[in-house]
Amino acid sequence: MEQKDYKQLLSLPVIVAALGYFVDIYDLLLFSIVRRPSLISLGVPEDELFNKGEFLLQWQMTGLLVGGLIWGIMGDKRGRLSVLFGSILLYSLANIANGFVTSVDQYVVLRFIAGIGLAGELGAGVTLVSETLPPHIRGYGTTIIATVGLMGAVLANFISKVFDWQVSYFIGGGLGLLLLITRISVFESGIFLRTKEKEISRGNFFKLFQNGRRFKKFIGSIFIGLPIWYAIGILVTFSPEFAKALSITGNVVAGDAVMFSYLGLAVGDMSSGVLSQMLKSRKKVVAIYILLTLLFIVLFLFLPVRTAEFFYTACFILGIGIGYWALFVTIAAEQFGTNLRSTVATSVPNFIRGTVVPITLLFKFLRDTISSSNATSMDLTQAKNTGILYGALIVGLLTVIIAFIALTAVDETYGRDLNFEEEDRA
Repeated sequence: MEQKDYKQLLSLPVIVAALGYFVDIYDLLLFSIVRRPSLISLGVPEDELFNKGEFLLQWQMTGLLVGGLIWGIMGDKRGRLSVLFGSILLYSLANIANGFVTSVDQYVVLRFIAGIGLAGELGAGVTLVSETLPPHIRGYGTTIIATVGLMGAVLANFISKVFDWQVSYFIGGGLGLLLLITRISVFESGIFLRTKEKEISRGNFFKLFQNGRRFKKFIGSIFIGLPIWYAIGILVTFSPEFAKALSITGNVVAGDAVMFSYLGLAVGDMSSGVLSQMLKSRKKVVAIYILLTLLFIVLFLFLPVRTAEFFYTACFILGIGIGYWALFVTIAAEQFGTNLRSTVATSVPNFIRGTVVPITLLFKFLRDTISSSNATSMDLTQAKNTGILYGALIVGLLTVIIAFIALTAVDETYGRDLNFEEEDRA
């Protein structure tokens, strides 16, 4: 790369988008980290922590699903910056309010609202940076956003160890409000401004369903990321329960599992982004990392060494495997024209986050079914543990198969010029 390329990669839009995603990840993953202590303090009994945690996670992810549509459409109609401002204001205030909850019902409502706010940050940031940087370094820009952003999980884990769960929420909300100040100097995408002057439909979500090829690309863009949120939403979020099922010696804390997995995710995103630039291909690299994810899922569920240290190592390795998150969002942004780009780039990552809801429901069904079928031949604890491990394995295999099929539906977009629109006939 030339010197001017490095300057562009360190431009204000890239830096602000990266910091925005950093705060976004802090607030998004904080619930997974403080799930147990927060629910215990609200009076939830030990045997209900798993189910209540699943319920709250489902509502948070439903909020992300709804927010992905709202912010994506707004990004194409009103501009990328309006989403960056509006979404961060909403989730910052919602996360501050999370620190004041006194019941599970209040917690559910506020996680849903926070989910709506959290939905806008990544898609708007990636869209803005993709349209600002030249094609030959675009992949590096989105890699920087993801790598810096994912470190928000590390900060969230550190803060949760120093402060109680309420203060951790207050700090996250405060960081978001401070970030608003940095947004003042960011400029709108020139590509969007030129499209805005044309008499063309912008942010029409239903346009994605009016053409077979367009719909196929949209669905494919979503489901190539399915293994990522299976790993995060099931394996990592409920790591204490998996550690118990695996008879891990030593104490496994959800926050540490999240931290190690996101450190691995950052390494994976950095390496997959660089590899994509070297191979000049998005799809080949995604295929490689989906295969790695499959191998690491099996390692996680059937650990050869049953110690807490090795369990955390498996979380880190699993994170590397799913470290194609930046490529996943970049592919979505590059598939579609300027008048639909924000709608797709914002809705796609949140649709895949939203799949945690059916995934957790399927996981619950499978683990209960397998546990019941083994109840007569095993003691109750062993049957329950078998249900958890093999239920998770079946769900994981299914997500990998779907991701490979979905990868065939999307275009190779490395180096694509993004200065185009989706016409009605396309």
